[in-house]
Amino acid sequence: MGFTAVLVLPILVVIAAGVYYLYTEITRLMSKSAVRNKVVVITDAVSGMGKECSRVFHAGGARVILCGKSWEKLEALYDTLNSAADPSVTFTPKLVVLDFSDIDAIPDVTKEILECYGCVDVLISNASMKVKALVQNVSLEMDRRIMDTNYFGPITLTKGLLPSMISRRSGQLVLVNSIQGRLGVPFRTAYAASKHAAQAFFDCLRAEVEEFGISVSTISPTFIRSYHQQPEPRNAEKSIWKFFFRKFAHGVHPEEVADEVLRTVNRKKKEVLMANPIPRAALYIRSFLPGLFFAVVAAGVKDVPFVEEETQ
Repeated sequence: MGFTAVLVLPILVVIAAGVYYLYTEITRLMSKSAVRNKVVVITDAVSGMGKECSRVFHAGGARVILCGKSWEKLEALYDTLNSAADPSVTFTPKLVVLDFSDIDAIPDVTKEILECYGCVDVLISNASMKVKALVQNVSLEMDRRIMDTNYFGPITLTKGLLPSMISRRSGQLVLVNSIQGRLGVPFRTAYAASKHAAQAFFDCLRAEVEEFGISVSTISPTFIRSYHQQPEPRNAEKSIWKFFFRKFAHGVHPEEVADEVLRTVNRKKKEVLMANPIPRAALYIRSFLPGLFFAVVAAGVKDVPFVEEETQ
């Protein structure tokens, strides 16, 4: 009896894993068909996550408008997408130069975006700037740069596109944020503050625009693993084991986040947390046992003698 149970348990685990894998693949394919012909704006499309989002939405038949700071990188992404996709079922991407740190230029960029197709169905706000340092080592100028990129830039673009969505009584706003928009950790004061601000803005906005048929979604990964490569076409050789290894690995691959963005747009989910059990548990401890949480975090603090800027 015991020996039989030992054999059955691994089989059940494998079957459950297989069913879950098939379920995610089927929902991914269904999500693709749901965005066909939709006008989708992707900011910071030249980042790792932005490239993956560009690929899945472009392949799904969306009319994508790709935004980024570098025209050269946008053109390279444009070439990659066109060479990998079937032109009979995809639209040629539109390219728009957008730098969230240049707030004054965003109103003109907003007009350029609206002129591409006359409307926007989905806005995916993705750009992000990070800094890791002791608070006394971060200048106020750096604080402002991070707030411009992570908060003021995205909300300025959102406000610019919102009247068009309200008049059409249709649209979706998607913020790719961070778990640090809900959970602050040491050495990330400016970054966490900007993410908290963005989270609060979109939470408030969700309630305000619901009556106009506009949905607001936030997606918060632990962190997105970056890479500096152009996206390659999907292939079917990915094994179920690679799929589940990534699920339990630390950090989230850009491809995983892009797939989740696609599912979120399809299902109009309001909030998604992409995190392993430990950060999920930390969120609960922060809420219900704040004293314990602060003590544990403080005990792990070590000096960081340098300022490290990261953009994605």
